[in-house]
Amino acid sequence: MNPVFVAIDTPGLRRATELAQALRGSVGGVKLGLEFFCANGPEGVARIAEIGIPLFLDLKLHDIPNTVAGAMRSLAPLLPAVVTVHAAGGRAMLEAAKAAAGQNTKVVAVTVLTSLDQSDLQSIGVDDAPHDQVQRLAALARDSGLDGIVCSGAEVKAAHSGWTDGFFVVPGVRPEGSAVGDQKRVVTPGAAVADGASILVIGRPITEAADPAAAAREIAASL
Repeated sequence: MNPVFVAIDTPGLRRATELAQALRGSVGGVKLGLEFFCANGPEGVARIAEIGIPLFLDLKLHDIPNTVAGAMRSLAPLLPAVVTVHAAGGRAMLEAAKAAAGQNTKVVAVTVLTSLDQSDLQSIGVDDAPHDQVQRLAALARDSGLDGIVCSGAEVKAAHSGWTDGFFVVPGVRPEGSAVGDQKRVVTPGAAVADGASILVIGRPITEAADPAAAAREIAASL
């Protein structure tokens, strides 16, 4: 499987559709986040699904267990390959999310956002380093029956060693020489895969390239 999933972070349905069509066959799938979902809703997701490309819905669900379960049931008709929830929602919420998910949908828990570093964690009352917090939340996700987690490339090796059959989504991936942008804990595609990543989430290095499909194929070939 091609592990490269392109992050289509735009509210524009036309632009998202054009990118998905251009990248079909060059990436493993597309990641649609809150910006797209809030602008276009399930109908917009369905339009992208019609292209015939696997969908990763990065909605980071985080609420009481009953509400998250209801949201997962509402998403099921869209047949997403992957849906994210926040590990910080706790065990009952994680179990409810997995129980309500579609049979072929992987539910993965967001651990520590790649835009956060240790000082950011301290500002919200978490004194542990990002690495330690990721390990704690990975264990919670595993014990709650989820398929895997979302973590940065800096933590995926340790997480994989403790959960060998887990599914690891690594965002904040930047090819050598690419701009870091708003990410604080980044890694190259090759390093992430070598350390156990199942999916690489890559946005601007592909979507802002002169030829997005060629950029995606180049990254995949480097693996």
